[in-house]
Amino acid sequence: MEIIEVKENNTVKAFHKVAHDIYIDDPNWVPPLEVLEDAAFDPLKNAFYKHGDGTRWILKNEEGKVIGRIGAFINGNRAYTFNQPTGGCGYFECINDQKAANILFDTAKTWLASKGMEAMDGPVNFGENLINWGLLVEGFMQQGFGMPYNKPYYLQLFENYGFKVYFEQYSYHLNHKEPFPERFWKIAEWVAKKPNFRFEHVRFANIEKYIQDFLKIYEQAWARHDNHQAVDLDDIRGMMRMARLIADEEFIWFAYHNDEPVLLFGMIPDWNQILKKLNGKANLWSLLKFIWYKKIKTITRARILIMGVIPKFQGTGLESAVFWHMDKVMQRKLWINEVELSWVGDFNPKMVSIYSSVGGVHAKTHYTMRYLFDRSIPFERAPMLMKEIREKNK
Repeated sequence: MEIIEVKENNTVKAFHKVAHDIYIDDPNWVPPLEVLEDAAFDPLKNAFYKHGDGTRWILKNEEGKVIGRIGAFINGNRAYTFNQPTGGCGYFECINDQKAANILFDTAKTWLASKGMEAMDGPVNFGENLINWGLLVEGFMQQGFGMPYNKPYYLQLFENYGFKVYFEQYSYHLNHKEPFPERFWKIAEWVAKKPNFRFEHVRFANIEKYIQDFLKIYEQAWARHDNHQAVDLDDIRGMMRMARLIADEEFIWFAYHNDEPVLLFGMIPDWNQILKKLNGKANLWSLLKFIWYKKIKTITRARILIMGVIPKFQGTGLESAVFWHMDKVMQRKLWINEVELSWVGDFNPKMVSIYSSVGGVHAKTHYTMRYLFDRSIPFERAPMLMKEIREKNK
């Protein structure tokens, strides 16, 4: 077998084609846009190169056929927040062959080790964990936009190599045609109308303001989390640029208390329902098809990407209140009949409880897996997110 780093145009094409070959008979797989995958490995398009590095490879068999691929990357802001400096591997696709998988994993490991890493997480991406993060192990259905899909045998390939589950990721489905519990709505409406609180959805024309508001919320809502990483304004701007392409202004909300930002909520349409029809291409014909399918309301699902509340207002019902406001939006978008709440980690029982309380049904499970390069070190799963929760449970 031959491992080849992806650099030339022919290897880029092979990198994409191998995924199409593996899922050729799988109706659940949605071909990702190739330009987005390529952008992840382009220093001019991926802000994470500012504090990291990444590359990718394809694997050929003895006959010269491409049978697998993998990427490896280091997010410098995150890598050193663990006991072992930890990089990532992702964009993994492989035939059902352990030897082939091991070559791919070994290649990623060797590259990461050469840059000082002592562990790797996978399958993850070179960016925020909102998109393409985790290995699907339960709920083999067509995934929502940004949620990864893979063959069931991938879990065995990872486990046989030595990866272990670092944390579990749960996705909940919510039938928007079914009413929320009456008690939930009463609390939500009461909080939503409390004095000194204001809720507003994003206006992209004023995007810089919301970038600053995002920063204020992030630094408070996530600051107490284990492995908290300093936020980079370029990263946020990159996320907001992406939001302008894939989101609806009325799907991104902020809450303010006395004009100070205290809550962030973000949801996107399930673009996979259209991308399924484009075969991963981004040309003029695909654009025309995209516009047509959007016009005829092909998208019937949406996915909640992120929700965060600063500690001072956690547990006050703000999360419920933003659902109350979103319900008014959804009543005008009657073609959306399902909302996916994804994803929440098993380390975050508070958010699991919120998703269950609104009637969400656990539909999918992904694993974020970790491989320690020094096999003699005891493996530890991800701890509870909030340190105070762990202290309370001692």
